[in-house]
Order: sequence, then C-alpha cells, then structure tokens
Amino acid sequence: MSLLSTQYMGIELKNPVIVGASNMVTDIDKVKKMEDAGASAIVYKTLFEEQIQLENLQLEEEMSEYSERNAEMLRLFPNLEHAGPQEHLYHLQKAREAVDIPIIASLNCIYDETWTEYAKMIQETGVHALELNFYTTPQDYDRDARTIIAEQVEIVSQIRKVVHIPISVKLSPFYVNVLNVCSQMYAEGADGFVLFNRLFQPDIDPDTEKHFYNYNLSNVDDNKLAMRFAGILHGNMRGYICSSGGIYTGYDAIKMILAGADCIQVVSTLYQNGIGQITTILNDINEWMEKKKYKNIDAFRGKLSKKNTKDPFTYKRSQYVDILMKSEEIFKKYPIR
Repeated sequence: MSLLSTQYMGIELKNPVIVGASNMVTDIDKVKKMEDAGASAIVYKTLFEEQIQLENLQLEEEMSEYSERNAEMLRLFPNLEHAGPQEHLYHLQKAREAVDIPIIASLNCIYDETWTEYAKMIQETGVHALELNFYTTPQDYDRDARTIIAEQVEIVSQIRKVVHIPISVKLSPFYVNVLNVCSQMYAEGADGFVLFNRLFQPDIDPDTEKHFYNYNLSNVDDNKLAMRFAGILHGNMRGYICSSGGIYTGYDAIKMILAGADCIQVVSTLYQNGIGQITTILNDINEWMEKKKYKNIDAFRGKLSKKNTKDPFTYKRSQYVDILMKSEEIFKKYPIR
C-alpha cells in the first residue's frame, strides 16, 4: 500500500480526501460513515450570520403578530430571543466529539465584529481549524474591488489575532487576481486556501415566469479552474492549497495533486454516488500510485505545476491561443452539420 498521508494547514491528514461543507454533515450518522469510508477530515456546514439574522427577524414577527389587539394587551407571547449561533455551535461540537478525524468549521458573516465574535465561539467547540467562507454577491455600484479585497484581508487579520487554530480561506473564482489575494491573506495569517467556492445561482422558469433555486451540483469540468490555480500557486506561495469543485473520482483528485494541491474537497460526488465514493476515490489513488511506483503523495505533488513543468506556456493564455490556431481539430471531433 502506498502512503497517502498529507498535511493541510499544518494538520496531519491520513489522506488528501476531505468532505466539504454541506447539509450532509449535520447528520451524525453520516459523519461517522464518512469517517469509516476513509475521509481524512470533514468541513462542517457553514455558519451563516445572514441566516441567523433572518431567523431572528422571522421569530420577532411571529411573536408580535397578535400583539396590541386591544387596549389591555401589549403582547400575547412572552419575550423570547433567538438563540443566535448557539444551536449551530452545539451541533458542531457534537460532530467533533463523534469522530476521531479533524473537524473544520466554516464561517460566513456580515459584520466585521461578528466575524471575530463567532470565530472565538467556534474555537471554543474544540474544532481543529476554521474555514472562512467569503461568499458575497456585489450589490453596491460604488464599492470598488480594492475596497472589498482590503476588507476581506482585514477580516483575516483580525480573526488571526483572536484564534490560535489554523485558518483557511475559501475563495470565489471571481477575483481579478487570485494570486495577489492569496498573497495578501497569507501575509495576514491565512494558513491555506480552498479553490474555489461554488456560488449558488438563481434560475428562471420561463413557463411560470418565476425565480427558482436548484442545488447546482458541480460538473466534472469545473475542476479545471481549481487545477489551473493550484498549478500556478504551488511552489510560489507557502500557504496550503486545497482544490474543490468538480472532483468526482480518484482520477480527478490525482490531477489536482499533480498540479500542486495538498488535498481536495468533495461534496457533489457524494450526493450523486453516495458516501462510499470516498473509499472508491482512495482506492483509485492508491492503485494509480502503485502502478506509477510512487511511495507517497509528496513524490508526485506539484510534478506538473507551473514551477516544475517543462512547458512554460501551459498555465498561460498562449495555451488558449494555440487551441484557436488548431481549430480544425475541433471540427474533426464535432463536425458541423
């Protein structure tokens, strides 16, 4: 058997397969099955401050719905307050206690002070690391990119000051220069980066003329973007790299590691193929390594990164230009009728 162990954010992992944040991990039985299937770590479902704020507003509206129906009645129900993040933190701690593998918390907040407040609460649950989920949609025309990035870098800096556990940042692919963002965040205390966050998108039903939301599971081709930036970052930045999105098989995971990723996160493939797919991925990696005579992950990690590849143009735009210049090849594969 080949040695599949690796490191992520300084944490020793038995293999490079991490289960990403999703609703699946809120079920303790499923968490235990993930561990049994071979997962090296699990990212717990994201704590969204926005959801807490919404639930708090809904509770207040429900409690005051029948208030002041007559002159002698101000409130029908006693004053109650939303539990805030406490319920999430309770279940997060239960998940941590249920398994022996590392549990990584995930956090997304609205206000600067809440980021640090919730980060400290999360650390108290005993989790092994914290993943900052900068899930945001631009809504203000007056805020430029530099301001948004500076705010996010400052959040990393402030959280690093109040927690001692490792910190990773799950990034959107929509930065103008992901490399510069990673460099800034690493300088402020980020230990690793998850490339990339899959943002849920609204859809429109033309028949009903209404918006609807689907689960937007990733597609296999989605992994090429993460692979590209893993290849560019490897050897050029000291932070750890975790590839995410469109990783369905052991073959996909191997590609990410060859590019330079330290580990990978899977979610969509578990929804489609079941938790047992973790074992299949690990078996595929092991069989490939034995076939190639690689004794450990380090033996081939980053072998095809920008730093180590013999083709200097692989990760540059010239690759795209080269494809355009060979346009006749695509017509052979996809003849136009």
